[in-house]
Amino acid sequence: MSRPPLPPFDAESAREKVRLAEDGWNSRDPDKVALAYTEDTRWRNRAEFPRGREEARKFLERKWAKELDYRLIKELWVYSGNRIAVRYAYEYHDDNGNWFRAYGNENWEFAEDGLMHSRHASINERRITEAERLFRWPLGRRPDDHPGLSELGL
Repeated sequence: MSRPPLPPFDAESAREKVRLAEDGWNSRDPDKVALAYTEDTRWRNRAEFPRGREEARKFLERKWAKELDYRLIKELWVYSGNRIAVRYAYEYHDDNGNWFRAYGNENWEFAEDGLMHSRHASINERRITEAERLFRWPLGRRPDDHPGLSELGL
């Protein structure tokens, strides 16, 4: 199984890879998203360190069970060879209706088949009011005409 675009990345293929990752995560489908990672994928996500595709899938399942109405925007930061760095922000609410915006950076490393082998995420979040929300598209893929992080001043 391969997952184009494949490394080594150029500007166009790196941007495409980032958008595909954003679209996948906005699906909030842990089974589908986990298929973008190698069987032996290694993650760092805050204080969790999933190892392998199945642990990553379970992590995503837990994540989206508590981060409700999740919407994410990713932006390419830099790329080289089989590596991509992104910055991102996402909004969600908890089961008490409290809204949050998380900000982060990720470093990705890909196998030759285009599956992600390593994902290192650093994330901070803050509580926001419902009125401060910026990500208001219908759940799922961010519309092509919706502003990105830079356009939103994030």
